[in-house]
Amino acid sequence: MSHLEALYEYRYLLWMWMQRELRVRYKQAVLGAAWAVLQPVALMAVFTLVFSVLGRFPTDGIPYPIFVYAALLPWTFLQTSINFGVPSVVTNMNLVTKIHFPREILPLATIGAAFFDLLVASSVFLGMMVLYQVPLTISLLWLPLLLSIQTALTVGIVLALAALNVFYRDIRFVMPLATQLWMYATPIIYPLNIVPERLRPVYALNPMVGLIDGYRSVLLAGSPPEFGPLGISAVAAVIAVAVGYGYFKRAEKTFADLI
Repeated sequence: MSHLEALYEYRYLLWMWMQRELRVRYKQAVLGAAWAVLQPVALMAVFTLVFSVLGRFPTDGIPYPIFVYAALLPWTFLQTSINFGVPSVVTNMNLVTKIHFPREILPLATIGAAFFDLLVASSVFLGMMVLYQVPLTISLLWLPLLLSIQTALTVGIVLALAALNVFYRDIRFVMPLATQLWMYATPIIYPLNIVPERLRPVYALNPMVGLIDGYRSVLLAGSPPEFGPLGISAVAAVIAVAVGYGYFKRAEKTFADLI
């Protein structure tokens, strides 16, 4: 039986573990799942104050709050997946050492829970589209492709880092700083067009560049994503998921001995 066939056989466990992740995350939280909305909304408010009121970025006529929120939604999905997914194998050491099941279920469940948070936080975005009179266009049909590419990229990164974290526990301490630096190297608080033209080929090697710019294009501008940067993102996603999953399954054999 291949690894993917085994994962399919345990799909119910994956579904149940994802629900457990959500219950544990919001257990005894007064606001419950509203915390999924609070983080991107709070960041949107701060960025709007700093970069729209105190210092202005050009946004091609798009109101800055919805401009930045359209980027914060997918970014928060990636960041939450990394924050909860990287330590997931070590955190559940009792299960890893005692019960046989595909170990990738643990990080994949955290990604599924983060995707649920994304859906919850998207309700605010829909309200902002109504508030700022942003029309729905046929370009929204590109949205499933963007989400698929980002999900594949996220899966590859999280699986690789979750396996590395078993061997090197420093990983979980490094990741918050690394993701913070990555955010500022991605066009989230500023538009892509302020990056100097000569630097854009190198800048676009960041796989989140094509994705973030693509989300803004289809959601706010009503146009298809730029295929050049998005193509780089797609290639990076395929490589990430292939390398990340392959490395995780090879390293999985020694998890019980190291944890």
